[in-house]
Amino acid sequence: MTLSEIQQPIKSELAEFEKRFRASMKSSVPLLDKIMMYILKQKGKQMRPLFVLLSAKLNNEIKDSTYIAASLIELLHTATLVHDDVVDEADERRGMFSLNAIWKNKISVLTGDYLLSRGLLATLENKEYALLEIVTRAVKEMSEGELLQLEKARNFNATEDVYYEIIRKKTASLIAACCACGVASTGANTEKIDILWKFGELVGLAFQIKDDIFDFQENAKTGKAAGNDIKEQKFTLPLIFALNKSSYLERRKVIRLIKSANTEPSTLVFVRNFVIEKGGINYSQNKMIEFVNEAKLLLMKNFDESEARKYILELVDYTILREK
Repeated sequence: MTLSEIQQPIKSELAEFEKRFRASMKSSVPLLDKIMMYILKQKGKQMRPLFVLLSAKLNNEIKDSTYIAASLIELLHTATLVHDDVVDEADERRGMFSLNAIWKNKISVLTGDYLLSRGLLATLENKEYALLEIVTRAVKEMSEGELLQLEKARNFNATEDVYYEIIRKKTASLIAACCACGVASTGANTEKIDILWKFGELVGLAFQIKDDIFDFQENAKTGKAAGNDIKEQKFTLPLIFALNKSSYLERRKVIRLIKSANTEPSTLVFVRNFVIEKGGINYSQNKMIEFVNEAKLLLMKNFDESEARKYILELVDYTILREK
């Protein structure tokens, strides 16, 4: 099922979200308003608002609070992308120049701060304290995940368990917040909120592994250059598995190549081939499917069959079948 087909049952709700999200980004500062318009042109697939809305539907209805939750999540997500581009010194985002490539780092960091503050203010103004608690938890975990990744990359000692901890915090926590906020916005009890957080976390783990696999697929339509994780010295699951299956000399050679920040095409091809030959891609695909199956089982055990459940499960499948 395509993403547009998954969106179809809540097409009108997505349109309402889009209207409110645009309104939430408006500013009386001309420069900031100009930057907001530029960000809106970089529109992504809106998977996170979709998780929020479908999670609310699992509890039978989408309320006004649900739109606040979806806008809050998208504002947070956009803020993290802006900040990530500064940290990674990236010049491109979704096929367009990144903010820092046009307006430089200082303005970009302040823009990210503005986006985050707009989301937090929306929850306070509407007294949505449950949503604020969920998202604050996600922000904390995302920050910890990024710092943990930087620490382990510097020391070149990331294990598979540490990798899962990094992506659980860095990536999965935001998708977990989407699902938890969605059901919380309908007044669901703590048990359902916790179940949806865990569900989103499992989906997020699979989502990140899929992203890691893309980096070793030369012709993947990923929106980022193949080998980018290697250039940034990120220890992803395919690489960790391959290194664990290697001899001491092989491991030392590959780590030395990555650590030297050698970005020659021949180096990237060598590392990619090494990972593929050692079974890193196949292993990662199997782990990704394990997380997806666990997420599906959790949802089906705790929520009755419905249109919302059907489409959110289709969305889960989309996260691992997507081409970019």
